Amino acid sequence: MSDIKLSVVIPAYNEEERLPSTLKAIDDYLIKQDYGYEILVVNDGSPDDTAGVVKNLKSEIDNLKLIDNEENNGKGYVVKQGLQEANGDYRLFTDADNSTSIDQVEKMWPHVDQYDVIIGSRDLEDSVLDPPQPWFREHVLGLGFRLIRKFILDLWGLEDTQCGFKLFSREAAEEVIPQSKVDQFAFDPELLILAKRAGFEIKEIPVRWVNDPDSKVGLDDALDMAKDLLIIRWNLITGKYRA
Repeated sequence: MSDIKLSVVIPAYNEEERLPSTLKAIDDYLIKQDYGYEILVVNDGSPDDTAGVVKNLKSEIDNLKLIDNEENNGKGYVVKQGLQEANGDYRLFTDADNSTSIDQVEKMWPHVDQYDVIIGSRDLEDSVLDPPQPWFREHVLGLGFRLIRKFILDLWGLEDTQCGFKLFSREAAEEVIPQSKVDQFAFDPELLILAKRAGFEIKEIPVRWVNDPDSKVGLDDALDMAKDLLIIRWNLITGKYRA
């Protein structure tokens, strides 16, 4: 076990405006806990001043680190990069918009002895969406993608693979992430199916999620994710992933 229990990884692309409040909220919560932690922001080649904002906040947040990519590689790429470079015994990734607040990690700790991967969910009975997502995004993008993903990847036991709040044990992260090949939004279900194949137990828990009206995920992204699901299925069929 390392001195760092929890690593929080935040992928960021053009997040100079939202990052300061998110980082301060995360640090304000974690500094009160009785375990070591670190916060890693992974800049995905942002043309704005995302990297500069993080560098300036280092004087206020002791455990803040920046991984600065010059080129844009995709959300999946930077999330996996952060999880691999993290030092914590448990590695959580969350979104820069703070849609799921860091205190929701408390719902995960009771399960870490039994489960290696714990994912936040917006689609369980006790999940709270404040406010609910727009009809098109929930029923067309959300439900449609969920059904397609279940059919293609046989992940019937999981309702929400796209909530950006997931915790991996050190062992699960180090085993699963090097096998991953998808760098865009469909990286979530890829990591989960790889974790399942590797024998890691997955737990889905309800979280409180605040809808962001400025979300950048749209219909084109959903279509790209559907294409990536087919690629993942093909990779599974053709043995592209290490057994």
